[in-house]
Amino acid sequence: MSDVESGVEVLSARDVPLGGPRALLVRRTLPQRARTLIGAWCFADHYGPVDATGTGMDVPPHPHTGLQTVSWLFSGEIEHRDTLGTHALVRPGEMNLMTGGYGIAHSEVSTPDTTVIHGVQLWVALPEEHRDTARDFQHHVPEPVRVDGAEIKVFLGSLAGSTSPVRTFTPLLGAEITLDPGASVTLAVDTAFEHGLLVDSGDVRLLDTALRPAELGYVPCGTDTVTMVNDSDVPARTILLGGPPFEEEIVMWWNFIGRSHEDIVKAREDWQAGSDRFGEVEGHPGGRLSAPALPNAVITPRGNPPRR
Repeated sequence: MSDVESGVEVLSARDVPLGGPRALLVRRTLPQRARTLIGAWCFADHYGPVDATGTGMDVPPHPHTGLQTVSWLFSGEIEHRDTLGTHALVRPGEMNLMTGGYGIAHSEVSTPDTTVIHGVQLWVALPEEHRDTARDFQHHVPEPVRVDGAEIKVFLGSLAGSTSPVRTFTPLLGAEITLDPGASVTLAVDTAFEHGLLVDSGDVRLLDTALRPAELGYVPCGTDTVTMVNDSDVPARTILLGGPPFEEEIVMWWNFIGRSHEDIVKAREDWQAGSDRFGEVEGHPGGRLSAPALPNAVITPRGNPPRR
């Protein structure tokens, strides 16, 4: 649904179980029928807070192509291992960005001391000229800035005078914005960007459109400021995403992004065959994830609806 007067489109989440029998239930706002991407952001999973004692998160080695993954936690701690040989921890307020262009694999396991897991997992589609780029991993801890009753942590791009040094292949914005109770903040943004505001907690108004937790408010290009108001008597936490419209159509299936059905078939075959394309994740006990069966239909490329 959308608020025609304010120009904000409200995207509701759907619940998706991840990880088999001990599935972690996530709330997914991207992609969906109404919108495939916001800028190059093509995937947004929001999960927790959930009790991690006993089971926790344990995602065995699995592959990626044609994308960058952005891991951002609100609470808990996750151990990351990948086929670059990276062994890193994902902690609250610290961003890990992994580039899986031609192919990478990684595992994600919550640490033994983690009692609550809560955060977002985001994907960025790589443009055609870079979608087979080499594997890479970057870590960044943004310094919080205060603006009008809001604390802002910019993990990608620039906002409120803060700029992330992390390299991306298209212009992007990614920031956690926590509003004090009753606070209102107006932030200057790039008019060439479209934006999405994902609400983690609190009752937030984005350009006078009400957003509930787990909803994402979409704002098209042409806006030079965004105003957020916390109508709650407790802090409200949000994630602001942005970027110029991504004009390419993409094919997304399982953990792969390509441009055609054949791209996906080839990536799946390579993973199942143990190809060097994805390498080996060292240090994770147990086996790796097997790819699901392909659908009995051609997977067609998708983009956003035509702009009005």
